[in-house]
Amino acid sequence: MGTEEKMRNMAEKARGKAKEAAGRATGDRSTELKGRAEQAKSDVKQAVEKVKDAGKH
Repeated sequence: MGTEEKMRNMAEKARGKAKEAAGRATGDRSTELKGRAEQAKSDVKQAVEKVKDAGKH
């Protein structure tokens, strides 16, 4: 996985965690769920990149 791609995934995951926390703090279930979805999306991207890397070696 390229360093740039890792940084993007980490940033996306951090944004998701922030949204989830903000939604939880304000009682906004929609924002909380959007944050969780962003985190899951980041996790999937990271897994795909690891599979790609494994195939290169």
